[in-house]
Amino acid sequence: MKDKHYLWQASSGVLTLLLVLPIVAIFYTSVGDTDELFAHLMSTVMPTYAYNTILLTLGVMVLALLFGIPSAWFMAMCRLPGERFLQWALVLPLAMPGYIVGYIFTDWFDFAGPIQVMLRDITGWQAKEYWFPDIRTLTGAAIVLALVLYPYVYLLCRAAFMEQNVSLLQSARLLKCSPWQSFRRVSLPLVRPAIAVSLSLVAMETIGDFGTVSYFAVNTLTTAVYDTWLGYSSLSAAAKISAMMLVLIVILLSSERYSRRKQKLFQSEFTSREDFRYTLKGWKKWCALIWCWGLIAVAFIFPLGQLMVFAWHYFAQSWTEEFRQFALNSLYVSLAAAVVSVMVALTVNFYHRLESNKRSLSFLRLSSLGYAVPGTVLAIGIMVPVLSLDHAINDVAKWMDWGRPGLIFSGTMLALIFAMVVRFSAVAIGSVESSLSKLSPSLDMASRTMGCTPNQMLRRVHLPLIKRGALIAGLLVFIESMKELNASLLLRPFNFETLATYVYNFASDEQLELAALPAVLLVLVGLVPLVLVNRSLEQTH
Repeated sequence: MKDKHYLWQASSGVLTLLLVLPIVAIFYTSVGDTDELFAHLMSTVMPTYAYNTILLTLGVMVLALLFGIPSAWFMAMCRLPGERFLQWALVLPLAMPGYIVGYIFTDWFDFAGPIQVMLRDITGWQAKEYWFPDIRTLTGAAIVLALVLYPYVYLLCRAAFMEQNVSLLQSARLLKCSPWQSFRRVSLPLVRPAIAVSLSLVAMETIGDFGTVSYFAVNTLTTAVYDTWLGYSSLSAAAKISAMMLVLIVILLSSERYSRRKQKLFQSEFTSREDFRYTLKGWKKWCALIWCWGLIAVAFIFPLGQLMVFAWHYFAQSWTEEFRQFALNSLYVSLAAAVVSVMVALTVNFYHRLESNKRSLSFLRLSSLGYAVPGTVLAIGIMVPVLSLDHAINDVAKWMDWGRPGLIFSGTMLALIFAMVVRFSAVAIGSVESSLSKLSPSLDMASRTMGCTPNQMLRRVHLPLIKRGALIAGLLVFIESMKELNASLLLRPFNFETLATYVYNFASDEQLELAALPAVLLVLVGLVPLVLVNRSLEQTH
């Protein structure tokens, strides 16, 4: 008879409930009394906000495909000079927060920016004698977001191209297909599942973006949530808008799965890649190199170089006590979120390993739902239960004549840490799950035979073997928490800033030079997971 692990079951259930609570709170609050403000917004600006969100998402998806798929095919199917460096360099733009790239591009392309100034100096044109595209538009925001999000498409499609059956490529060559025909008729149809998954990731990141669209003055549903909560102080209206965004994301993910419901792909891995890649020569080789290096330069090298120049010249003004304090704030919040997330991941994964039933699997999957929720929406979901808890504590304290303890949760960084844990526990859960899946079940049986309890089994057997996966999980959560802007803007306590909000505040005030040093730090921190991803890809292939 199978043992019942009630303590692990209860722990996993409580943690899952806490992680799902913000999502439930959003829908619960949204179906409450009709808010006059929400009705006013629906009749005036909400259609425009929804239209902008859909248009921006579609634009970013199309541009991410345009940037990502050719790069992935060149790296997987062609021999190019410096390809070993290019393979991971094409992922680097993912380390650049979109709002930072947006600030730099605006600084470059505005009327007073260096590009237009140089154009006027060369041609002698006056202000009204020439036309120059306005960067602060929906199109400009779409280009910026696509430049930092295309690595999702590149990574997944490159892996899919490399796993294609070698016999299909041989057949295409025997039929005298050119590289273009082979790409269009054979390779591209086979990577449709990877394209669908990567585009869903790009769409979710676009829908949840706030820093870029707010700076570019593009009103989307995310900015509507932010403005409704901070501008009108209406939590119920913000919850209704948040619920609309969640429904949109669910529809997006469901449509992606529905489109692939009948697709089944059976193929052996592309193990002889070196023998069957195309050798590009002449103008084709140079076009491929210019394309790949151009993407890296525009999306990463030039923006990072500009930031480093600003950081160097304004180091004395940037290296302040405030900067050091806000860096420590980010460190505390991110470290706490990483530790708690790894503990959550170990609990739900170990319970699933002990039981391996539908209940444990549901706990595992429900605990990961927060990653699909945009940070701004999640902040609203956090505020609802946290404020209710604070009010309840104050009511009880008043009834017991203990005075008023104040905002214990919503007025401290506990709410912000809670948001980070809900948002990024999925990252830790996935990493720990991958590590645990590599351990043979015979280890569990042997430890039970030797009289180990589940706690002893975890401490003596599993933890030593999965410590690398757990450390990577904590590192990834730490880095993601360092860069998180949306939830930090809404949930940070008074007089409490993180590096992300510090950069956002300076850049919003057109003081990008003073934001350069913390921005460089955020970018360098963001490079760590990209190195880990690249190393894992190299080990796999």
